[in-house]
Amino acid sequence: MRKRLLFLTGLLSMLVIIAACGKDVPDDLDWQVEEFTYTDHTNSEFGLNDLEGNVWIANFIFTNCETVCPPMTANMSQLQDKLKKADIDAEFVSFSVDPERDTPDELVAFSEKFDADLSNWHFLTGYSGDEIQEFAQNSFQTLALPDPNSDQFTHGTAFYLVNKEGVVVKKYSGVSNVPYEEIINDVKALQ
Repeated sequence: MRKRLLFLTGLLSMLVIIAACGKDVPDDLDWQVEEFTYTDHTNSEFGLNDLEGNVWIANFIFTNCETVCPPMTANMSQLQDKLKKADIDAEFVSFSVDPERDTPDELVAFSEKFDADLSNWHFLTGYSGDEIQEFAQNSFQTLALPDPNSDQFTHGTAFYLVNKEGVVVKKYSGVSNVPYEEIINDVKALQ
C-alpha cells in the first residue's frame, strides 16, 4: 500500500512538472486581442495585422493625465531601452483612453517628453470613447472610463505582454516596481 501511494505521488508530481514545461510564459492569461485598425501618431492606419508575427507590449494612457500616465510612459521607455540593449525585438503600443483630445500631434508631443523611440512604439487614437472602453474590456480585461467629476480617466495601469498570435499572455505593474528582468525574459521566451 505504501509503495503504491509513493508511486502515485511520484506520478502526479511528474505530470505537474510535464504540464508546466509546455508553457512559454508563466501565468498565461490567454486573452485574444480583438481585431482593430486605429490611427497612430503618424496619422496613419495601424492595427492588429501590423503586429502579426511580433511580440508586443501594450498599455493604456492619455496625454492630459495628472497621475499614473507619466510614470507609466517613463517606465515603458526604460523597458524599450532595456530590450534594445539586450538585442530583443518587441513592439510597443500605447492606446489613448482620451481619443477626443489625443490627436496624433498631441501623442507625438507626449512621447517626446519620455524619449520614446517611435520606430517600434505606436501611440494610437482615432476611435470613439465607447470603442476604446469596449476594446480595453474585451481584449485586456481592464477599464477605460472617463471620470464624471473631472477631465481625467480611470484606466488600467498594467503592461500587457502579447504573443505573436495576438494573445495577451501576461500582465505586469506599469507604474511602480516594474519587473524589467522578468518582462525581458518573458519577451525572449516568446521570440
